[in-house]
Amino acid sequence: MKNIIGAKQSPAGAPNPADRNAGAETGTPHAAIKFITVDAESAGQRLDNFLFRHLKGVPKTHVYRIIRSGEVRINKGRVQAETRIEVGDVLRLPSVRISPRAEEGGTPPAPAREFPVLLEDDAVLAIDKPAGVAVHGGSGVSFGVIEQLRTARPAAKFLELVHRLDRETSGILLVAKKRSALVALQDQFRERETGKTYLALVEGNWPANKKVLDAPLAKYLVPDGSSAGERRVRVVAKDHPDAMRALTLVRVLARLTLPGDATPLSLLAVTIKTGRTHQIRVHLASAGHAIAGDDKYGDFERQRALQKLGLKRMFLHAWRLQFNHPAGGERVALQADLPPELHALMPPSALEALAQHPTPTAHD
Repeated sequence: MKNIIGAKQSPAGAPNPADRNAGAETGTPHAAIKFITVDAESAGQRLDNFLFRHLKGVPKTHVYRIIRSGEVRINKGRVQAETRIEVGDVLRLPSVRISPRAEEGGTPPAPAREFPVLLEDDAVLAIDKPAGVAVHGGSGVSFGVIEQLRTARPAAKFLELVHRLDRETSGILLVAKKRSALVALQDQFRERETGKTYLALVEGNWPANKKVLDAPLAKYLVPDGSSAGERRVRVVAKDHPDAMRALTLVRVLARLTLPGDATPLSLLAVTIKTGRTHQIRVHLASAGHAIAGDDKYGDFERQRALQKLGLKRMFLHAWRLQFNHPAGGERVALQADLPPELHALMPPSALEALAQHPTPTAHD
């Protein structure tokens, strides 16, 4: 069994006689019990999340079962899944080997997959996420980018998402390789110290003087129809009980049409100062200019027409990102160019407009 970063296994790792049968539930007779000491890199995590990474490939239902049964203990005491582990805690874990019968009904491991790397060092991994891939499993999705990365990198002791991108959004995605990096980067996102700019192709001619969208957003569930129960977002009044401040800055880069279609489109550089769910999609659609290919907030018939013109996905791309490096503090500036399927749709005039906005430096 491999240790997660920031966890030290006792040299002996031997159970006391009373614990010899602790692994019986897992189907491993006389299983050795592991003792792990938590240090600063792992401190503050929920116990279940710690175990999901440490017991790679073990179904989550089984992890919760060994917690409930008392096979997992902290400082010799029984614990719950939501218990936060702290520096110096000693975790007692059974050696888990899942039999085929135990695996029935469990979640199969995510297939290994690497993604184009924009930056990687000991603390941070920045990748260029393709459209159509969720960033994590859940809500009907068995696995996402983070699960695939963990499978592809079995020796990695810590891999956690710093932020999120919608499944159909491509572009820059940050992954922390140390807990200290995760905390530092998430603090920057929360305090709005990062610079996040997206490329969006929207319907119609966006007014050049419409540069700031400052409209609160709130989540809601679709009440009926084929998408009943699906979570969506809408613009609401400031005094709405669920209102969340959302600030979006917009700049027109080019105006264009697609071959075989006369409908005007606008290529926008969109910078978000807040990170609300579906913020860009909802702000642009509420202004009367839905993102091309957006199947949630755009017009259904228009999306069908765009598919025939070659746009098979939503045209939203996480283009540029700036942040302070969590280890050295230096400013980092990243750029992910348009993926081939979006680049191919752009007329020369739009590509020339993009070329006039060179890759930013750390001082921009």
